[in-house]
Amino acid sequence: MLSTDVLVVGAGPTGLTLAGMLAQRGVDVTVIDRLAEGANTSRAGVVHSRTLEVLDELGVAEEIVAAGLHSDRFVLRDRDTVLVEVRFGGLPTKYPQMVFIPQFQTEEILLARFTALGGTVLRPRALVTLDAETGAATLDDGTEIRARYIVGADGMHSTVREQAGIGFTGGTYADSFSLADVRLRGEMPAAEAGLYFSRDGILVTAPLPNGTVRVVATVDDAPEHPDVAYIQGLLDARGRRDHRMVVEEIAWGSRFRVHHRVADSYRSGRVLLAGDAAHVHSPAGGQGMNTGIQDAVRLAGALVAVLGGAPESVLDGYTASRRPVAEQVVAFTDRMTRVATVPRALRPLRNLLIRGLATIPAFRRMLAWRLSGLVYR
Repeated sequence: MLSTDVLVVGAGPTGLTLAGMLAQRGVDVTVIDRLAEGANTSRAGVVHSRTLEVLDELGVAEEIVAAGLHSDRFVLRDRDTVLVEVRFGGLPTKYPQMVFIPQFQTEEILLARFTALGGTVLRPRALVTLDAETGAATLDDGTEIRARYIVGADGMHSTVREQAGIGFTGGTYADSFSLADVRLRGEMPAAEAGLYFSRDGILVTAPLPNGTVRVVATVDDAPEHPDVAYIQGLLDARGRRDHRMVVEEIAWGSRFRVHHRVADSYRSGRVLLAGDAAHVHSPAGGQGMNTGIQDAVRLAGALVAVLGGAPESVLDGYTASRRPVAEQVVAFTDRMTRVATVPRALRPLRNLLIRGLATIPAFRRMLAWRLSGLVYR
């Protein structure tokens, strides 16, 4: 039997951030992941201001900034018409920008930091059973682990959450999403994230530092592996006509359905949840990975305090502070998704209303604070 202060299940961005923060503060932490190696494909592609602020505490923010592409604006369009332009340059933060970087690269940076602190991820190891009251866990290879606390950072289909009997309340959007990292020929703005409204649905484009562009679109029934012709059709039907983007190659593509759910509690006995195990929502605004990393930093502080002798009520404070944030993120991204996918007959009116709101500085400022995550400080 192995023993550890904290067992972290899942070595994605949330789990690695938590593990690194704990190791940095001298906590004995064990990390397991069911995959034999870290994924080299991903959905998340942007790190926001607030996330960079909290990752400064781990000493990796500057490395992420150096590795990514930067943008100080987010543009909402209907084809060639700009509806809203959100600027981040005036925000009160050390990092007034969006940083475009593939999730796997963010994970590599977080893993390197955890390894430098003496940590190791046990792979492939899957959790089979746990006891939320005693902290006992069994892995798929028969290993038994006794932990003072177990953290589920193992995604939407969290085994930790299910074993702890924590509900996951919410639903699923009717649309499916097509996602691809593509190489383009054309006049793609070098450092701009664009959210396009169109008669056929939404389209998101964002540049990545490896020369590809992330493309995400809502469709009725997305193909499992989109090809060049399929993505080109989405860009032609929904993107800019004055600066046509031509797809030359698909580096990676996939499809997914989007849920909007929040765990009924982030804690059950010695079990705690963070990241997608605790909340999932629409990809609008790129909030998922960012919210999970912020969970991890807040949870690390609570665990360090309790392991150092503070009352366990500090852990309930983690739930009390972070669960409302998840509810706000779910509500915000849900509103963005529903506004983007209103019936075709209502879209001209929607665009008129948005362009009217865009003339109000307070509205643009609200969007900047929400998208950057600074509102959740």
